[in-house]
Amino acid sequence: MDTVMSDDAARPGVPEFSDVSFATLRTALRLGLSDLIFAPGFALVFGGVYVAAGLFLTWLTLATGTSYWLVLAAIGFPLFSPFAAVGFYEVSRRLERGQPLEWMQVFSVILRQSKRQLPSLCAVIVIVFLFWFFLGHMIFALFLGLSPMTNVSSSLDVFLTPNGLAMLAVGTLVGAGFALLIYMITVLALPLLLDRDVDFVTAMITSFDYVQRHPLPMLAWGAFLALVTFAAMLPFFLGLFVALPVLGHATWHLYDQLRLPEED
Repeated sequence: MDTVMSDDAARPGVPEFSDVSFATLRTALRLGLSDLIFAPGFALVFGGVYVAAGLFLTWLTLATGTSYWLVLAAIGFPLFSPFAAVGFYEVSRRLERGQPLEWMQVFSVILRQSKRQLPSLCAVIVIVFLFWFFLGHMIFALFLGLSPMTNVSSSLDVFLTPNGLAMLAVGTLVGAGFALLIYMITVLALPLLLDRDVDFVTAMITSFDYVQRHPLPMLAWGAFLALVTFAAMLPFFLGLFVALPVLGHATWHLYDQLRLPEED
């Protein structure tokens, strides 16, 4: 492709995108895995942030004895994964173009995003996550507000009661709705903001519209991302060391394949 993501003077405007197919998704995933194998050090650093965050949330839940916090955090935790995207995208871009992988240059790209539109999109993600936490508390109070819950070890049985199962069902549906919204407005918006000079609202609309116009492959891709991320959190979040880098690299390659080349 003809644009350079790490340049301060990024090309303005939204590029044209081609149609997506399942073959495109497979190629993106294969390239993402290849990038992880070639540059595992970046995966350890960027993925390590999320492993540490997951372990901290677990410790906080155990220390406070409020098991519902872990339920809410587990459902909402994947919403924060886009914050690791910048580094993975830059690593993939450099590998794709045969450029050297230098830590300072990769981190400088991440730091430069604070002066562009990415923080605004991240703020939207945080607001949605906080709103989900608020609704999660309401759902918990509605179904289990009168149930005694002292700590995780003694409170798990309450989730197997009729009210507990209903709470899990409603909470899962609501959480899935929030996750779907975040996915639709970010799947192309994040790499687009790093690659082009556009505002975050335009980027979100572009991403949302593209998913709407290609629902089957893009929603399948979103479901795959969610399942892999959730599975990666099960073994004490350690799977995120592999899952986040592969999915982050793959997302850049998906964007790069869909973006049509332009004349200089």
